[in-house]
Amino acid sequence: MKMMFNIVMTCGRQLETCMEDICRKGPVDIKHALECYTMDVIGSCAFGIDCNSFTDPSSDFCKYSKKIFMPTLLENLIGIFVNLFPSIGKMLGLKAIPNDITDFFFNIVTSSVEHRRETGFTRNDFLQILIELADQNQTKDSISFNELVAQAFVFFVAGFETSSATMAFCLLELCLNPDVQEELRAEVNSTLNKHNGDLTYESLKEMKYMNAVIDETLRKYPPLAVLNRECIQDYKLPNSNITIEKGIKIAIPLSGLHKDPNYFPEPEKFDPKRFTVENKNLIIPYTFMPFGEGPRACIGIRFGMMQTKVGLSILLRRYKFSLSEKMKIPIKFKIRSFLTAVEGGVWLNATKI
Repeated sequence: MKMMFNIVMTCGRQLETCMEDICRKGPVDIKHALECYTMDVIGSCAFGIDCNSFTDPSSDFCKYSKKIFMPTLLENLIGIFVNLFPSIGKMLGLKAIPNDITDFFFNIVTSSVEHRRETGFTRNDFLQILIELADQNQTKDSISFNELVAQAFVFFVAGFETSSATMAFCLLELCLNPDVQEELRAEVNSTLNKHNGDLTYESLKEMKYMNAVIDETLRKYPPLAVLNRECIQDYKLPNSNITIEKGIKIAIPLSGLHKDPNYFPEPEKFDPKRFTVENKNLIIPYTFMPFGEGPRACIGIRFGMMQTKVGLSILLRRYKFSLSEKMKIPIKFKIRSFLTAVEGGVWLNATKI
């Protein structure tokens, strides 16, 4: 994590530079700007390439990355079928992700790995860790090349859209709650002042209110509204005659849990105080789990939080945000998206401080 921080900061500085040009044109679709930032971060850390999303939005990498999250109706239906009936789907040769997408990312990883092995080039990123694992021949911890590609791809999918959505929803709520925005900006500035104005890995860890604001954003807008799991052993539900059998697919309604007034009073209210250090321990276990829980929890929790905190810190210390007239409130969610997303973008006014 600490070794990859400089890569994240390089992409953060690109976000800061490009925001100046973007803001001159009027209201900002902050979701689009943050997609470019997270695409650059994950592309660099997972695939070892410079995506240049801000300056080259028509590149193949940008095109195929966005295609993952913009499936056609037919692709959506195939994906649902394969998820529900994996054995039948395999027999029919159906795939949840189209061949052109998998081929593109497979080729990117292949060329990056070959370049590093031929030249001896190394880099402090996720891909380098995977290469070292794959090169541990004849050990139980080594991984195959296909596993290497799959892990890089999952790392990208899990960290690109989810983090950009979290930051966009966070800034939207900060516009609706300007007192929270000012308090968070004050924490960012005071923390940076302690570190000579530099945003460092250590300074991020000191931003406790930032953690609470992000957690409250994830409660109200979990990137995945439903968490899919599989029962690994027979389990009898307490105080009932119902037994969930081994192998049964489980769908956990995160959005429902996070907005249940029994667990979170006034669930539609954006209140970061729920997640302050003294209050977070009062939350009932397994009622808040935007990254999942247990051994199958998201492996990229800390990385996602790091890039999210870097992006928010850079923006909040330079800009004051307010709602644009183009932003429709109450917001309308995309129906066909498997991630929580706003129809039409998140349009904000960004005034330089």
